[in-house]
Amino acid sequence: MRAASQEVNEWIDGFLFVANKPILDLLNTKPVLADGPTELLSDCRALERWLIASGMVTSAKTKAIVRGWRRSTEATAFLEQLIAFRERLRDAVLRIESASSPSDSFLAEANSLLFQYPLRTSLHKRNGKVVRETLFDPRKPTDLWAPIIDATADLLAETESSRIRKCESCVVHFFDTSKKGSRRWCSMNICGNKLKVAAYQRRRREENATAN
Repeated sequence: MRAASQEVNEWIDGFLFVANKPILDLLNTKPVLADGPTELLSDCRALERWLIASGMVTSAKTKAIVRGWRRSTEATAFLEQLIAFRERLRDAVLRIESASSPSDSFLAEANSLLFQYPLRTSLHKRNGKVVRETLFDPRKPTDLWAPIIDATADLLAETESSRIRKCESCVVHFFDTSKKGSRRWCSMNICGNKLKVAAYQRRRREENATAN
């Protein structure tokens, strides 16, 4: 993956969003750029930007609260915990992609976080219909676990596992929403065109070798 790909709209505020699932986009906050593996969640301000860009934090009130934690030691500790969790989640996703299942220890960790940080919901009438609304009112940095672990549970239990994949050309993970379920790359703009050109050049070499 080249840093130049940041020109593509799939990059939002410095983060890559091609996974169709925010929790998989969390895995993609450590892509391989021109200089090698790059940690995009470098500090609390970066975490704040990712939470907003990913849609996990949406209301003006919650955005203001999260921005107030930029220099918080509690937020720094949470970020360190989140990055460690991200890598354990990566292992769980790699297991799923290899037709296995997450480890019992990871499921136990996820369950513990679900119990500690449940994501509350409520029902409302809107335009004559009953709608379900998520209630997220964080009071401290660790409350940010709520949307993250809820999204993790959705990925592990509610998502068609055969469509969770890793790009054939880089380290990016994604959920394939294509009709045929045949998506192979994180993005046509980033890796797809590169692989198509390589395949074309390989065919030409084989054709030339056969002709000679």
